[in-house]
Amino acid sequence: MQSLRELYKIGRGPSSSHTMGPERAAKDFLSRCGDAASYRAVLYGSLALTGKGHLTDRAIIDVFEGQGKPIEVIFDKKNPRALEHPNTMELVGYDAEGKELKRVTYLSVGGGSVRAAGEPMIEAEEAYPFRTFSEIMEYCKTKNVPLGQVVYDFEGESVKDFLMNVWSTMKQTIHKGLTATGKLPGSLKVDRKAKILFETKPEDEEPEEREKRHLCAFAFATSEENAGGGTVVTAPTCGASGVLPAVLFYLSRKHGFSENKIVTALAAAGMVGVTVKQNASVSGAEAGCQAEIGTATSMAAAAVCSLFGASVDQTEYAAEIALEHQLGLTCDPICGYVQIPCIERNAVAAMRALESAELSRVLSGTRKISFDLIVQTMYETGKDINARYRETSEGGLAASYKVS
Repeated sequence: MQSLRELYKIGRGPSSSHTMGPERAAKDFLSRCGDAASYRAVLYGSLALTGKGHLTDRAIIDVFEGQGKPIEVIFDKKNPRALEHPNTMELVGYDAEGKELKRVTYLSVGGGSVRAAGEPMIEAEEAYPFRTFSEIMEYCKTKNVPLGQVVYDFEGESVKDFLMNVWSTMKQTIHKGLTATGKLPGSLKVDRKAKILFETKPEDEEPEEREKRHLCAFAFATSEENAGGGTVVTAPTCGASGVLPAVLFYLSRKHGFSENKIVTALAAAGMVGVTVKQNASVSGAEAGCQAEIGTATSMAAAAVCSLFGASVDQTEYAAEIALEHQLGLTCDPICGYVQIPCIERNAVAAMRALESAELSRVLSGTRKISFDLIVQTMYETGKDINARYRETSEGGLAASYKVS
């Protein structure tokens, strides 16, 4: 399994697969073919269909222009060839006479991870000897350690500094999102709502209702920053980056958890995330939004369990509940923007994470379904979802809603 450094990536929104992945691919290609006179990027599949709304071209162009290199970006929306992955792009370098020097096909597999076709993941650091969550659980029980400790055992104490930086970035994003006003970029003209959600005080509002409103505000804050191209942490993706930070920020305010406890909760959540990346996918284009939001909800549920000292069995059940009840969730962003339905979906998922953890505390002894089984089922379900509902904006809300 990969290091948590491959799961939690700090970068620019609005999409880990459509922005951060292509950006990483562009940098890799320059390291392979940096002497070309000109370059061309050809985007296929979901990258072509929703790349404009996801700012894919801008991410690629910025890398090449930053090195003083001219590049043409082509959105090939009608290429009939079978793609190894829905997020596929080709980068080509040419000499001064227009002769091709090098061509590499890249697959942006989700969460900002990318690999060249036929090669291992780029910059992927393997850190764990496990393949399944059941193996992780067996280690926890044998060593009598909580889930978060697994990360420290295999990645060393230095990973705490990395996770502290992740948490610091998450908090900064929330604070920035809570103060921002105006409309998000793009033709949808979506209003920012985080500040309104946080500051509005309805009459006769019960304390529990206020807490839910604040939790949603924190999720909106991160998701709106992401949609605006701000800095976020993939957890496990940009599109689902609002769930885990919102839950952690909400609970840290409510219960006063120490920074060290929050970091350990991030570690526990990370073990859930890397399990999904190892055995399935976190790419909306490959497996629908269940792969993004579903995984984020499972990670957040595991983080809640960590904060309250739940057993590894309870944690597994919480993660399983969170993912099971989002099976089949489609990815149909309107106009390709990570705005509708993505932003609200992060808020709903944050509430679901808390509910999943609460259920597991009482019912974990009655469970029948393992987390590994639900991850496998999610992946199979994602493969069966019609491609129109997997981040192509060709079906669902994206097809039904008409921009006025």
